[in-house]
Amino acid sequence: MVEHKLKVLILLAHPNLIQSQNNRELLQVSKSIDNVTIVDLYAQYPNYRINIDKEQTRLLEHDVIIFMFPFYWYSTPSILKEWQDLVLEVGFAYGAGGKALQEKYFLCCITAGASEEFYLMDTDRHYSLRSFLTPLEQMSRVTRMQFIPPYILFDSRTAQEDDRLEPWLMNWKKILEMFTEGTFRYDDVKKLPILNEYFITS
Repeated sequence: MVEHKLKVLILLAHPNLIQSQNNRELLQVSKSIDNVTIVDLYAQYPNYRINIDKEQTRLLEHDVIIFMFPFYWYSTPSILKEWQDLVLEVGFAYGAGGKALQEKYFLCCITAGASEEFYLMDTDRHYSLRSFLTPLEQMSRVTRMQFIPPYILFDSRTAQEDDRLEPWLMNWKKILEMFTEGTFRYDDVKKLPILNEYFITS
């Protein structure tokens, strides 16, 4: 149970943010919340020369680590993998003495072009979107972070015209407020397949 206000770090990874209306609006909503730090990885590291010390310091200063990205080829944009490979060093994030991330929370906020039905297990795709996040869930486990089910905007290309974008953004704002206002309860969400379902069941 969380009894204190949490500081949130959002690592945004969108290689073409200016062309993405959904992600630009998501970014604006995120910026409206106090105690949320946003790092645009592609803007900050256009040559992929990631400052490891700076990124590790950011991790130490925050309680909730969020990967925010569009779902590309069933995975993250490449800079997030580079960030993991460089920043999550042995002795810092895992291994002997590597407890810097212990008990922090980890969450993925994803925009996906395909529908939720597209990722059903009984289709020819065979896997749910959550299953494609297994490497990130394992990264969270190895680094002793607490994995929060992903928050996903499915069918993102038509979300605005279908009037689904605005309620999705409003719930995202509520999620960030739960963290920063100290009302987030991990036990309420940890067994959900995706975090979207919290707003259906609560």
